[in-house]
Amino acid sequence: MSDAQNWIDRGLTHVAATYGRYPLVAERGEGSWLWDVDGKRYLDFLAGVAVNNLGHCHPKVVAALREQAGKLLHCSNFYHIPQQIELAELLCEHSFGDRVFFCNSGAEANEAALKLVRKYSAEQFNSERYEVITALASFHGRTIGGISATGQDKVKAGFAPLLPGIKHVPFGDLEAMRQAVGPQTCAIMLEPVQGEGGVNVPPPGYLQAIRDLCDELELLLIFDEVQVGCGRTGSLFAYQQEGIEPDLMTLAKALAGGPPIGALIAKEKYAAALGPGTHGSTFGGNPLMAAAGLATLKTILEDGVLENCVAMGDYLRQQLEALAGQYSFVKEVRGRGLILGMELTIDGGEMVKTALERGLLINCTVGKVLRFLPPLTVNKAEIDQMLEILDGIFMEYQENTDD
Repeated sequence: MSDAQNWIDRGLTHVAATYGRYPLVAERGEGSWLWDVDGKRYLDFLAGVAVNNLGHCHPKVVAALREQAGKLLHCSNFYHIPQQIELAELLCEHSFGDRVFFCNSGAEANEAALKLVRKYSAEQFNSERYEVITALASFHGRTIGGISATGQDKVKAGFAPLLPGIKHVPFGDLEAMRQAVGPQTCAIMLEPVQGEGGVNVPPPGYLQAIRDLCDELELLLIFDEVQVGCGRTGSLFAYQQEGIEPDLMTLAKALAGGPPIGALIAKEKYAAALGPGTHGSTFGGNPLMAAAGLATLKTILEDGVLENCVAMGDYLRQQLEALAGQYSFVKEVRGRGLILGMELTIDGGEMVKTALERGLLINCTVGKVLRFLPPLTVNKAEIDQMLEILDGIFMEYQENTDD
């Protein structure tokens, strides 16, 4: 029995079966590459689902973790934590925000946002406003609040009753959004680019119009940038490409380059609603995670990572579009920066399995959209290697179909 199969068998026996796992047992990673316990190397164009934006084991992140681990791993939020303070300052300096609440995941950050908008609205409007409008095909986490806000039925099955006071409208449909707003509405929550929903990019002017609608009706605007934040779209935050600002923004995934951390960023006016005792997180922003976040954010800002994301994102998109033109089962290529989706007219699940067998890690969302999330440090040679594998898979599929 191989080392991999031994681990797989043990995992199937004792680890909760909440994932449909592929037969890969990861051991180490470096840059755009991941190795399994049997020594096979994989080109990683999933990056931990947009977590490893700096690639695997970036030297600056690893050094920060090692240094901090020798000093202090954890300290209660009853006390002041220098690394947390520095990270909050850096996030506010480079965003619209004034205050940051730290937690451990994107789901927790979104829960904090839902609590904040309700708390603020209760204080301002005597509890008459509590409703939040989100989009169909959205994804906002796996908690009860997160799946209630998510606009995908598949994540909700079996968990009723869900959190009341949440509506869903089609993403990109301004008139539907305006019609959905009622006397109880307090906020609109959107992903600037929908990731899990199929890499859906809003039509031009849509997010600006949503901002205007919120200003007109005194609604709070939440942007969920858990997947698209921290450089993924080519700017530090996706909203910065729209020429507007949200009132709240949630982050997680890539914020610490691998270690778990989440954040809710808010303007002072709204952040004040969550005072002492209204919310908290035991591990949120502890010294170890905050040190990793500092190293990650500084590297993204200072080491040409955003510039590389734009250049490589343009190159990858061009090459994917060229590939799409050769195969009738490819419908569209879309996305921004290095979050790109290739929509097929066929199921993409088997292609993901074949890619794994050939040493390429990608995934398929909503059944027919191949999603490409390489590290923002990816280079042309790695993109070309990925394209060669993908082209081979497509070619074989078309030949088998023709037969």
